[in-house]
Amino acid sequence: MYSVNSISCISQVHALISLHIWSLGSEAKFRELLRESYNIYAYMFHSADPSPSPEAPGPSTSSASKHHRAHRSGGARDDRYRSDIHTEAVQAALAKHKEEKMALPMPTKRRSAFVQSPIDTCTPPDTSSASEDEGSLRRKAALSAVLAQNLQSPDYWINRSVQSSSTSSSASSTLSHGEPKTQPQPQLQPAASVLADVLAHTRIENSVPPDVTSSTPQERGSRVDLPPAVRGMSRGQSRSSMLDTADGVPVNSRVSTKIQQLLNTLKRPKRPPLSEFFLDDSEEIVEVPQPDPNTPKPEGRQIIPVKGEPLGVVSNWPPALQAALARWGATQAKSPALTALDITGKPLYTLTYGKLWSRSLKLAYTLLNKLGTKTDPVLQPGDRVALVYPNSDPGMFWVAFYGCLLAEVIPVPIEVPLSRQDAGSQQLGFLLGSCGVSLALTSEVCLKGLPKTPNGEIIQFKGWPRMRWVVTDTKYLTKPSKDWQPHIPTANTDTAYIEYKASKEGTVMGVAVSKISMLTHCQALTQACNYCEGETLVNVLDCKKDMGLWHGVLTSVMNRIHTITVPYAVMKACPMSWVQRVHIHKARVALVKCRDLHWAMMAHKDQKDTNLSSIRMLIVADGANPWSVSSCDAFLNVFQSHGLKPEVICPCATSPEALTVAIRRPGARGAPLPARAILSMGGLSHGVIRVNTEDKNSALTVQDVGHIMPGALMCIVKPDGPPQLCKTDEIGEIVINSRAGGTMYYGLPGVTKNTFEVIPVNQAGAPIGEIPFSRTGLLGFVGPGSLVFVVGKIEGLLMVSSRRHNADDLVATALAVEPVKTVYRGRIAVFSVTVFYDERIVIVAEQRPDASEEDSFQWMSRVLQAIDSIHQVGLYCLALVPANTLPKTPLGGIHICETKQNFLEGNLHPCNILMCPHTCVTNMPKPRQKQPVDVGPASMLVGNLVAGKRIAQATGRELGVVEDQDLIRKHQFLSEALQFRAQTDPDHVLYVLLNAKGVAVCTATCAQLHKRAEKITATLMERGGLNTGDNVVLLYPPGIDLIAAFYGCLYAGVIPVTVRPPHPQNLAVSKAACILTTQPLMRILRSREAAASVNVKTWPTIIDTDDLPRKRPPHIYKPPTAEMLAYLDFSVSTTGMLTGVKMSHAAVSTLCRSIKLQCELYSSRQIAICLDPYCGLGFVLWCLSSVYSGHQSILIPPLELESSLALWLSTLSQYKIRDTFCSYSVMELCTKGLGTQTEMLKARGLNLSCVRSCVVIAEERPRLSLTQSFSKLFKDLGLSSRAVSTAFGSRVNLAICLQGTAGPDPSTVYVDMKSLRHDRVRLVERGAPQSLPLMESGTILPGVRVIIVNPETRGPLGDSHLGEIWVNSPHSASGYYTIYGEESLQADHFNTRLSFGEPHTLWARTGYLGFIKRTELLDASGDRHDALFVVGSLDETLELRGLRYHPIDIETSVSRAHRSIAESAVFTWTNLLVVVAELSGSEQEALDLVPLVTNVVLEEHHLIVGVVVIVDPGVIPINSRGEKQRMHLRDSFLADQLDPIYVAYNM
Repeated sequence: MYSVNSISCISQVHALISLHIWSLGSEAKFRELLRESYNIYAYMFHSADPSPSPEAPGPSTSSASKHHRAHRSGGARDDRYRSDIHTEAVQAALAKHKEEKMALPMPTKRRSAFVQSPIDTCTPPDTSSASEDEGSLRRKAALSAVLAQNLQSPDYWINRSVQSSSTSSSASSTLSHGEPKTQPQPQLQPAASVLADVLAHTRIENSVPPDVTSSTPQERGSRVDLPPAVRGMSRGQSRSSMLDTADGVPVNSRVSTKIQQLLNTLKRPKRPPLSEFFLDDSEEIVEVPQPDPNTPKPEGRQIIPVKGEPLGVVSNWPPALQAALARWGATQAKSPALTALDITGKPLYTLTYGKLWSRSLKLAYTLLNKLGTKTDPVLQPGDRVALVYPNSDPGMFWVAFYGCLLAEVIPVPIEVPLSRQDAGSQQLGFLLGSCGVSLALTSEVCLKGLPKTPNGEIIQFKGWPRMRWVVTDTKYLTKPSKDWQPHIPTANTDTAYIEYKASKEGTVMGVAVSKISMLTHCQALTQACNYCEGETLVNVLDCKKDMGLWHGVLTSVMNRIHTITVPYAVMKACPMSWVQRVHIHKARVALVKCRDLHWAMMAHKDQKDTNLSSIRMLIVADGANPWSVSSCDAFLNVFQSHGLKPEVICPCATSPEALTVAIRRPGARGAPLPARAILSMGGLSHGVIRVNTEDKNSALTVQDVGHIMPGALMCIVKPDGPPQLCKTDEIGEIVINSRAGGTMYYGLPGVTKNTFEVIPVNQAGAPIGEIPFSRTGLLGFVGPGSLVFVVGKIEGLLMVSSRRHNADDLVATALAVEPVKTVYRGRIAVFSVTVFYDERIVIVAEQRPDASEEDSFQWMSRVLQAIDSIHQVGLYCLALVPANTLPKTPLGGIHICETKQNFLEGNLHPCNILMCPHTCVTNMPKPRQKQPVDVGPASMLVGNLVAGKRIAQATGRELGVVEDQDLIRKHQFLSEALQFRAQTDPDHVLYVLLNAKGVAVCTATCAQLHKRAEKITATLMERGGLNTGDNVVLLYPPGIDLIAAFYGCLYAGVIPVTVRPPHPQNLAVSKAACILTTQPLMRILRSREAAASVNVKTWPTIIDTDDLPRKRPPHIYKPPTAEMLAYLDFSVSTTGMLTGVKMSHAAVSTLCRSIKLQCELYSSRQIAICLDPYCGLGFVLWCLSSVYSGHQSILIPPLELESSLALWLSTLSQYKIRDTFCSYSVMELCTKGLGTQTEMLKARGLNLSCVRSCVVIAEERPRLSLTQSFSKLFKDLGLSSRAVSTAFGSRVNLAICLQGTAGPDPSTVYVDMKSLRHDRVRLVERGAPQSLPLMESGTILPGVRVIIVNPETRGPLGDSHLGEIWVNSPHSASGYYTIYGEESLQADHFNTRLSFGEPHTLWARTGYLGFIKRTELLDASGDRHDALFVVGSLDETLELRGLRYHPIDIETSVSRAHRSIAESAVFTWTNLLVVVAELSGSEQEALDLVPLVTNVVLEEHHLIVGVVVIVDPGVIPINSRGEKQRMHLRDSFLADQLDPIYVAYNM
């Protein structure tokens, strides 16, 4: 086990590497460092406790040499999946990629995220094992040889995978098997390392920009030599390489190398050419593949039902199964019925027929007479009872089963639940509920092992009904009284027992078997298998269900057979035990699965003297599986020399509904062995039987499962739709009519009808008769001589693009890829998930603890190639999870449904994942072909008007004319307004500043503010040596000092620039003549940290304004015109640009007047502000508005909320505030932090009913979900649902909309997202699919005109179009202020004209996209209200597939994908979509997010995500308004500065 220290040491090594990686001068040093770090890893991982390898199923006492041998021989092989021919096919498929090689970008992973389960906790995964059979050596040798020959092999599979157009590319296929060959070939050792180099140093063709969408086959372009991908996983481990990005900017980082590799893998011809235009209808979303004319179609005649041999009548067959037990119990009491083994494989006890009869009798008597009272018995005949017994105790189970039959109650055998949350136990609850079970029988030992509550009661299992537990050990049973006899009626149609079955979706249902079916089934098996009285049978299967129950418990008692049960636990400890039992007891029949054949082969070297000549029938229970043929062959190959006869191997086909479907009868000595079918996988994927002639790599070899059961009738019908009879060369579902089958799903009449009462129809749709058939869930066909062939199960069927693939076949292909030292055989799950209108295939496997990251990645990429070549289907996702973490079924297999559920819910916790959406999603919508802009704007406009659409423009109300002379003077300049107020109303309090406790720490009246401003002016004039118009930086925390300093600057005639107080690191102040600040900040500026990062000598004068002398300036400056510059407003835009805009005195006073009118502000009003006061509307409200309008502002610095969350809300309540302004970050803080505390706040008397308007100040689309949840959460505190609204401003105009008091409530509309991507606005109903709710951004301010313009043609648009918002207003900024003198570049942002329509009006371009809708509401003047809806920033939109996407929409979907995604951001690089998600959970959840993010973006936005980056919380940068800085994030990602937890490159 690794210690904490070792893990922290690993992260330190990685930190070292990432720190030094770019600073290393020479490559040699870099290699050296890598080598050192690898040595440390090697040391730590190999000196960890070398506990037994979790491979061998045998006892873990094997010697070291054995370990070495096992490792060398290629690891465990579950024989289910063994096939030499198949492996050769896989090797050939991989070898096809001869001259082509692929540089797949390996995922980047932070070391700590890769936490393997400690080695000593890895119990041997159940179905895996180590094998050194020659086959495995030979397979490895063959692959090594192939690789050694073909070391120059490029990206063939990625290029080829989609050339066979989308119509037929995702073909199914299955695997090929055949007779094993015995000559071992020499093994070539260095193959693995050679392969690593093959995959690392690669050359990729096609350097055209990768259109991941189009598919016209293009000529190969020029070659691009990629830098070798350096192996190893840690961040920053690859050699940096200079690459030109799409913009021609060289990016020097490992990330960009990997993205370039990714782009190269995606550069390939894809789907057929696209039609000209995209139609916007829902059926048009998906590209429907046209039928391929070459698809094979069935050509045979309609199948005729096949009849089994008649069921013979034998005179001494009992009238009921209980009667047989009674007979043997009386006449053959000493005859052995059952021998159970202990864990070492030695006999533990033998139950005779006499004991079995007497104990069953006692149990029946106890159940009927001793559980309740005489008048009120607990059990009545016909009640259902659960049987909960472990496999290791078959005796107790037999007694319980026959006891129930004798008591005429219905046994329901189930698995022992291991924990409350056990994978299958919840579904068992559904079974128990549907069967109405309330009593469970169990053994004392088993009861002790069940999970208990603290007071000793058995816990209530999740989903289970309330249960009463009864222990059936002999000492608790009562001997029946002399006069009591069990009632044994002749077998009838009443239910005898219920056998559980799990459906594909994971639901567990009970198949009811009637008494007559049970008896008939035993008779049919006796006849088919030719059972004789007194034979010995070795049973390795679960005796609670299926073949283990039918042969080993029921038929054996009918024929007085001695059954030797070998439980699963014994097999794990001693894999040869069943063969030894056959040898010792001279058993005539053995009942096994392929797995048991394989385990016996592995261990047979230790057993030289085993003799299997006594066996007349080796029944292979899973012989219907396509891969069983190679297991049977290999077993025969090894054990023929031990007396095993070829004709005794009897595969059979079974189904929970129809019980035994077919079984091969034991052949006569020397008779020819049954035939095999070698089928074409291409044909199979279309449901057609075609003999494979050309390509042996895509063939499936299947063996027959014999003839159908005596007395049965069989048809093959189409698996989907009405049960139409198939043609003779068509694959279909086998349906059976027989007295020996299940009768119904107990308690589920609806499902029963569709399964047990199927009447096949002919081509014309007419029923072929009256007899009902039962569906078996098996897919197959009838071969020559009426032999039955099975090619798969309905539940393992994956339908991809209308072709069928079999999950087992894909497993077999994956496991034939060498080397398999990466994963455990038999611990692999294949299923499909529905994403974007089609099934997508997912493979999940358990990774060995010792597999290196690179091995895993190589193995995964080769599995992709193999499945693509052999099955012609793309994998959507391949995930590896740590050992022993997949949910198990009670018998140790993998619980597929639960695994799928975990995958979809993000609970799988993979340690490696590879997503390949680009290859397998072939039904993407057509990209939009953008129309050329030759059409003039005027003609577009005329077109709009003809179509009856208004021009999209809107105007706020009039600003009005100012009459009063005094007021004119006051309104002209803010500095004069302050002086005017200081004279006329000196004691009126303008500002109150609160601290975290809600206490007013500072107030300012008009006179105080004026005097403080004067002191600052005097100091500036004295010490600053300033000229009029110089820039002065104001460096203050939020407060009144900042306001005083601002007016001090205006009085002195200099230009104030507010700057957020610095962290010692970010001190860059430029073009400033002077800095005004406080003493604490001054100390930071003079500190050593500051000196270390900035040259302090170049700084301007720094003046601290804390203790200024009382001086008045000689004069107060008055600007000559109102067009002079008043202040500079610097802000970081969402695209990451730091831009300053110039605000003139005229703009400032008009803006203040506009806000005053909109919000009805006057001196007796109070407002509360919880905003950052450094830029935009936040600065205007904090510093300017109160001085202009005279209202009182209560200032709450947002930082104070971090220590006192309720500060803002309690201030609103305490001061009875009607109007308040905040930012989204403040609102989010309150929603997340106080959402659960509303009751407590209410108890403290907090009341928000006074709040009339709460305005969120922002420069983005309103965050509707946040404002709605805020309103709902605080509704209980009296907050009106109509109070919350938003404002909208931009860089060119700080305030365009602001919800006032007089306007109508903000309206919300739902627009169609598909249309929005085409820049069209189509309103839909709430809840419509693909609808997006948008809230109006507040009422347009007085004096503001807004028009929607096409950003390319610059012509006005109609109101059903999305366009850029242009604004005309007296308070627009007068231009950008840039340090580098590039003002001219963006001059047209401020003074630009429409290309036609109103050529003389000057407009400012906001850079935001939006639309205007006329609503039904009336505004103050009685006209219909025009609402402005902001959709997003033009600079941030993503142009993908010819459509326009807004990042926030994709981010909303991503954030919903998993509970652990705290925040997300998206951007594009070249034309790849990159999603960055912040992980708030544990790092082991990181890889769960990759498929979920990919799914949700594909489903909701029809885009394929190129790269998924998982980072820590707080990595996505935001600006002071809480807006994401996506471009900063993009730059950091490309420069490799994010320190991601995981980066997945989707292929």
